[in-house]
Amino acid sequence: YTILSKVHSDRNVYPSAGVLFVHVLEREYFKGEFPPYPKPGEISNDPITFNTNLMGYPDRPGWLRYIQRTPYSDGVLYGSPTIENVGKPTIIEITAYNRRTFETARHNLIINIMSAEVDFPLPYQAEFFIRNMNVEEMLASEVLGDFLGAVKNVWQPERLNAINITSALDRGGRVPLPINDMKEGVYVMVGADVPFSSCLREVENPQNQLRCSQEMEPVITCDKKFRTQFHIDWCKISLVDNTKQVSTFQEVIRGEGILPDGGEYKPPSDTLKSRDYYSDFLITLAVPSAIALVLFLILAYIMCCRREGVEKRNMQTPDIQLVHHSAIQKSTKELRDMSKNREIAWPLSTLPVFHPVTGEIVPPLHPDTYDNTSMPLMQTQQ
Repeated sequence: YTILSKVHSDRNVYPSAGVLFVHVLEREYFKGEFPPYPKPGEISNDPITFNTNLMGYPDRPGWLRYIQRTPYSDGVLYGSPTIENVGKPTIIEITAYNRRTFETARHNLIINIMSAEVDFPLPYQAEFFIRNMNVEEMLASEVLGDFLGAVKNVWQPERLNAINITSALDRGGRVPLPINDMKEGVYVMVGADVPFSSCLREVENPQNQLRCSQEMEPVITCDKKFRTQFHIDWCKISLVDNTKQVSTFQEVIRGEGILPDGGEYKPPSDTLKSRDYYSDFLITLAVPSAIALVLFLILAYIMCCRREGVEKRNMQTPDIQLVHHSAIQKSTKELRDMSKNREIAWPLSTLPVFHPVTGEIVPPLHPDTYDNTSMPLMQTQQ
């Protein structure tokens, strides 16, 4: 189900189209390409990173991915070749960087994609989402073999292949928190030549679909066969039956590139009929203006012609209340006139005095412009 190989200079590999391909870039091999530590006998543990690209291009092919978690771990090239690349050698340039000495070493990996054994080998495909695994852990041959063994035990197919592996981060997932060694999750697609088993079909039950919509775990009878090592999110499983998919491809009939003869071109006439815009004027300006004028007249009638006025208010007020109000206004006006015209002596606090120490005349506390209307009516000084 996989092609697992070590790194060698100009290594040729022969993956099959539609089958998962894994190639490990081992740090131990590249350590011999770089000088050892200055101290003899000391074990070299240089940080090494890799850069992979298609020869003549800055990046890899679309179907090929690369991952290296830390500079002290091996790098992994993985992906699922497509049928379009069958028979076309793909040369991948692998450049190793020694982060201690800043030296590089380059090797070529020649990928010769072979065609599948039959034209339609894997009509039934299932994609599982494993929550407790990272992509580099799942790419290990032992772990992937255990998973395929569990799937084969549940599915019981004659042929079972791993088609593709994708990290949950490549599907829009979020980076997990570093709590309790949480994993990012990985999608694993497998294909078989027999229909799906009843256990896998349990995901499509209405009860399980309802539980998934409520973010609850569905009830799957064969989940215990995976639970010991793999925690599968059954709500994210995808079952694809390619035998029921109808091809919508339509053959394109190419012509000679010449448009058919549609006759002589006839441009529009130069003489255009005049158009009457009177009705458009009425609709655009006259009608809104008339409505605004009517609203203005109604508002003017309410504000000007419907006022009660002082006379109507006095007519509705009792006479005794009007007499009291008039008397209060008359008394208030008389008191104000008297307070303005009174002439009284200034209080002693406003007269000039002598300073007890210097003998200088101290000005009064209040200037001549002091407002006498605020003075008390009754004087305490003589």
